[in-house]
Amino acid sequence: MGDASDVPDVFDPRIYAAGIPHDRFRVLRDQAPVARQEESEVLGWPAGPGFWAVTRHADVVRVLKDSESYSSHLGATQIRDPDPADLPFIRRMMLNQDPPDHGRLRRLVSRAFTPGRIERFAGTARDRARELLGAAFADGGEVDLVRAVTDDYALLNLTDLLGIPASDRGLLHTWTERVIAYQDPDEPPVLDAEGRPVNPRSPAMLAEMFGYAQELAAYKRAHPADDVMSVLAASELADAELEMFFFLLTVAGNDTVRSAAPGGILALAEHPSEQRRLWEGEVSMDTAVDELLRVHPPVLSFRRTAARDTELAGQEIREGDKVVVFHASANHDERVFADPHRLDLGRTPNPHVSFGDGPHVCLGAHFARLQLRVFYEEARAACGGLTLAGPPRRLVSNFINGIKSLPVRPLPEPSAPRS
Repeated sequence: MGDASDVPDVFDPRIYAAGIPHDRFRVLRDQAPVARQEESEVLGWPAGPGFWAVTRHADVVRVLKDSESYSSHLGATQIRDPDPADLPFIRRMMLNQDPPDHGRLRRLVSRAFTPGRIERFAGTARDRARELLGAAFADGGEVDLVRAVTDDYALLNLTDLLGIPASDRGLLHTWTERVIAYQDPDEPPVLDAEGRPVNPRSPAMLAEMFGYAQELAAYKRAHPADDVMSVLAASELADAELEMFFFLLTVAGNDTVRSAAPGGILALAEHPSEQRRLWEGEVSMDTAVDELLRVHPPVLSFRRTAARDTELAGQEIREGDKVVVFHASANHDERVFADPHRLDLGRTPNPHVSFGDGPHVCLGAHFARLQLRVFYEEARAACGGLTLAGPPRRLVSNFINGIKSLPVRPLPEPSAPRS
């Protein structure tokens, strides 16, 4: 492309308030698949040095799989650089580590996410979805699906899995909002003494959550149960590692489903013919879940840092450069997905990267898919379909593909038997 001013901006989080900028991503995929992006001052957050935006599917997968060239450890995984003083702290999290350290932690924690344990939560999740949807659709009128159903569905499922008491569940919502919505004007930033916003992932901002994690772990050691925190509390994790896992599970475990569930309903409401196919049982729920994840990935982007001089799609990348992969663009790459902007609930194969790829592929992907499958099955059983009653309100973020409000109206007469 010409000079930097010709390159579409996909950094500014305010762009995403209107939805995924598919037109901009299409230009980048076609003309500059590894494009230099300016990192300007936005919403009080300081300007940064800029980064390379990676938008084609093949290049995104290459970056995610090649941890020797593209490190999660060097600069962590958020686009904006953390305070150098906070970086050693942030690197304790598995998300911000490279092999072999990453693999050691992943193996320890994966013991808690056994298929058996997750499947035992399926019945509870189904009862919860049925109860929430039944109450929301009781009078057949307009309802904000996010406020009435999906926020609680995601949060309560997570707290059941972790083994968090009902009285403490509001804390998780508060902590998640603080971390995920920090770019959104509806979540005013915490400012330091100089009036600068404080990184929500800094030690000061996470102290309360970490203190709670240690209290909960101590309780689980004394009173173990069939939940993830009981397993982690009895594991080989050091205190600092356990705290970081609690943070990761609280935020990522909650917001994945919290973003994907209303995003899937939005896609179905915007494509009534595909919604009808699903409601009438013409397509597999499993392929439908993956297609809805493809068109509405919970995570928009992840950052890596070049560990050495390298080359990507003909572009020279220097050691230390920030390299940001855009899942939302890769999922709509015409080179991989035929007619990518068409919702096809029977699409197969469907190599979307909504849960990442390589060593950092989402540890809780099975748990997330289970919850989404149950949720859509219960929505299908609760009504004859869903239509939009107004435009959605989206999160202002270049990281999480969140929906803050989704007004819908249920149609009468369920057209499929309850699963």
